[in-house]
Amino acid sequence: MKRGEVPATGGFAQGSSGWLKKTAMYVSLWLFPYVTGSAQSKPDLPATTKTSQIATSADPATFKTIQVTATRTQRDRHSTAASVSVIRAEDVPEGAKTGLSDIVSTTPGVLARSRQNFAQDEQISIRGFGTRASFGLRGVRLFVDGLPATMPDGQGQTAHFPLSAIDRVEVLRGPFTALYGNASGGVIQLFTPDDEGPLHMSGGLTVGSYGLRRTNASIAGGVGENSALRVSVETLDTDGWRRHASAQRNGLYAKWHTRLGAGELTLIANAFRMPRAEDPQGRTWQEAVDEPRGASAGALRFNTRKSVSQDQLGAVYSWTRGDQTVRVMAYRGQRAIEQVLSTPESAQRSALSAGGWIDLDAPFAGIDARWMAVHGPIEWVAGISAESQTQYRRGYENFVGAIAGLRGALRLQQTDRVRSLDPYVQATLHLSPTWRLSAGVRHTQVDFSSRDNFITADNPDDSGRLQFKAWLPVLGLNWQPRADLSFFVSAGRGFETPTFNELAYRSDGGTGPNYSLLPMRTRSVEAGLHVGSGRRLTAELSLFQTDTRDELIVGASVGGRTYFQNAGRARRAGAEAGIQWQATEAWRVEGSATWMRARFRDAFTGCSITVCSATPRVVPGSAIPGAPELQAHLALQFGRRTGWQARVESHYVSRVSVNTAGDATAPPYALVDARMAYGFEAGGRMARVSLGVDNLADRFHIGSAIINDANGRYYEPGPGRTWMLTFELD
Repeated sequence: MKRGEVPATGGFAQGSSGWLKKTAMYVSLWLFPYVTGSAQSKPDLPATTKTSQIATSADPATFKTIQVTATRTQRDRHSTAASVSVIRAEDVPEGAKTGLSDIVSTTPGVLARSRQNFAQDEQISIRGFGTRASFGLRGVRLFVDGLPATMPDGQGQTAHFPLSAIDRVEVLRGPFTALYGNASGGVIQLFTPDDEGPLHMSGGLTVGSYGLRRTNASIAGGVGENSALRVSVETLDTDGWRRHASAQRNGLYAKWHTRLGAGELTLIANAFRMPRAEDPQGRTWQEAVDEPRGASAGALRFNTRKSVSQDQLGAVYSWTRGDQTVRVMAYRGQRAIEQVLSTPESAQRSALSAGGWIDLDAPFAGIDARWMAVHGPIEWVAGISAESQTQYRRGYENFVGAIAGLRGALRLQQTDRVRSLDPYVQATLHLSPTWRLSAGVRHTQVDFSSRDNFITADNPDDSGRLQFKAWLPVLGLNWQPRADLSFFVSAGRGFETPTFNELAYRSDGGTGPNYSLLPMRTRSVEAGLHVGSGRRLTAELSLFQTDTRDELIVGASVGGRTYFQNAGRARRAGAEAGIQWQATEAWRVEGSATWMRARFRDAFTGCSITVCSATPRVVPGSAIPGAPELQAHLALQFGRRTGWQARVESHYVSRVSVNTAGDATAPPYALVDARMAYGFEAGGRMARVSLGVDNLADRFHIGSAIINDANGRYYEPGPGRTWMLTFELD
């Protein structure tokens, strides 16, 4: 759209013709008779829980059969009664590994966008779950090589993901995500390869617009007869597209895998440091139009910023005998955060203020033990998962005297704890060679407690406890009439508690956690199909509906501080489709589309641009903020991984409501990206040089949104035309 225009209330961006909408309709109609299917009539329980390798095919035009672990049993993804998409390493465009959003953004049902603000991480939601997150991820469970990357309270982050060492990424949607417990509106799992060949080194260097500098280096391969090692190091520095948005981060990921007789052991170490990431904060609409690269006045005055340090150690051991496998996973970690907000000094004069400088230390740990077995036509999985997290939270004034942006007097000190204990069981019954019935149930119990350690005459003791529990049953039926075609239907209940950060602040300005918040409970159904397995065409289609009770939403967000509330009932219903077509050995087409109506079903008190009313402002049928009704992706690629390769892709996102009142929106946009790469041999090694240009037409757009910002600073403008030059050696 043109700068200066008021955000559109419907339709397409200025300059986009109706062909986008027609194309999406025609593609969805064409895909309807194709269903995502499976190649095996009766998948076997794996002998081990080791992540399988993707075989290298001699024919680059042939898709490989991929084993997935999304439903806790390793099998061909087309034989599962769930929507699960797989992104392989070779599917990721050259150089597009700055964030997880670059990798999963083309997956049906997934909205993944970079905020251009490393202090707040990426914005990723699945089927409308997680759109309320003002930073990090909510409502989506994250795993790396089987270890949780979501904290026990449900808060997730992706900055420490080893993106240069991807084997594949699995994205699970729908009712079966409930088997992962709390905060699982969707599940994203990243797997790194088990390199068992000779030790070898690989690396890459990327430079790009606005001072982007990214490096990665790995050493991987076999160590002795039965072991494999991988160590990866990644660094990223950027000046930032926006003013006051520079960042620096460094990551180390190490994995050692070995076979021990009938068992296998994997040890994992992950270290992440982000010593500084500036926070430019959001823009009002007029500010976004007039100066999209600008930062808020408060961000500049208080030098808003964030630093993060995280370490995690984990182990996965599996032992197999006959048709039975025992798997035990355990992990422990420490996360520390220091963040400077733009809370004005005047707002901190109250004795109840928590200050404007946050200091957190959060040790966390967990264990998951499961038994898997095959008894005739039945596959069983039974297990128990336990997690714990302690958060030492301190709040300080963000000024000293007349100088803003310095740590001042202590205003808050509390110790928060969360504990969860979740037993679960699931089974798959092979009714016939073509029919499978899957069922499971998980009982989740989450206990929160907060101890106030800062008590004065004017600041009372705010200690307290909360306990949430629920039974989460799921049921699915899969029919596979032939090797490359399967249909499925499933239903289940889900459960999502508020996180520590969502409990942290009360809407009345009082001290202590918001003990009035309730967990969000869901009922989901879906039906879908998979087509293709080991051939030139793979496709998937799903129809889904999820009803929620006590929907968790942002009440208001101001100065980096956000309070949350429950909003009664809501519904998310829609359709999603994806296709990969290798037309010839050189030509490849990829596409995905998601249509979803996300609506509140009850009236409740909501916030307008700057006002939170005491009377119901949100009527039934209002849109859930942050959830677009339509998004689509289409890519055309020519060439092979050796020699020249070219790729053009387009993205469309419809308008998005940015507050619950619905009187402010981010307009729709359509962007085109282009990449060109050349792969060649150099001294017996494979080398690749690629040049990518994003937003080729230099279109103004809003890349992400801060829901219900009380100052009307909802908008985080996306970058104009940017370029990246990448060199990789493997």
